[in-house]
Amino acid sequence: MREGKWCATSILVLVGSIPTPKFFSYFTKNFEGGTCLFFTKKPDCPAVGGILMLKKRDVNDSHALYELLKHPDVFPFVRHKAYSHDEYVFITKQAMEAEDRGEIISRTITDDWGAPIGTINLYDIQDHAGFLGTWIGKPYHGKGYNAPAKDAFFQELFYENGIETIYMRIRKENMRSIKAAEKLPYTVKANDTRASLYSQINAESEVYDLYEISRDQYTLYLRRGMDQTDDGSTQLLEA
Repeated sequence: MREGKWCATSILVLVGSIPTPKFFSYFTKNFEGGTCLFFTKKPDCPAVGGILMLKKRDVNDSHALYELLKHPDVFPFVRHKAYSHDEYVFITKQAMEAEDRGEIISRTITDDWGAPIGTINLYDIQDHAGFLGTWIGKPYHGKGYNAPAKDAFFQELFYENGIETIYMRIRKENMRSIKAAEKLPYTVKANDTRASLYSQINAESEVYDLYEISRDQYTLYLRRGMDQTDDGSTQLLEA
């Protein structure tokens, strides 16, 4: 870990552990200044310790992230598109300011050695709910970063920031993302149950499917994983 890069009040989730609401409540009460970094186990990681990290956005990561973002397999699915490095620096600064205003929550995903590889965000926060937006650079697709990043981010959202519902809108033609979403045991397709919101995101044309993750459902998922691990009957599977 690079000296001075991470804040002293970071929460550390030990490798191999499954954080629970009680765990996060304890740290929230006993540390001040918030959290800028999460550690979580990444299955089959080639690096020592198998660690993936989330950290708060930093303009110093802009160059590396922009180089990944502009790949043609990534760029179409990024919410805030930038056509130059300078524009991406500006967008990053806007994201940091928006988080200060409580409009979004945005984190940089890093690899096993601390290099930025993508971002994970909650946009349009209103009434303790928001829309998830995630992208990871093409060289890191299929290498086990997506699910651990979501787990770390969801735990921060639900147990630190008071978020109750996370929505995902996914383009109907983006089968890779739809399959990934439907593998998550705590995700519910909400086209019918949230019909008004579904109509809102498809106001111009029927482009998106809508998925929902509730705090209650996610907490149940964590507790079931803990019970299975404690019984020794099975290990929590990667979503």
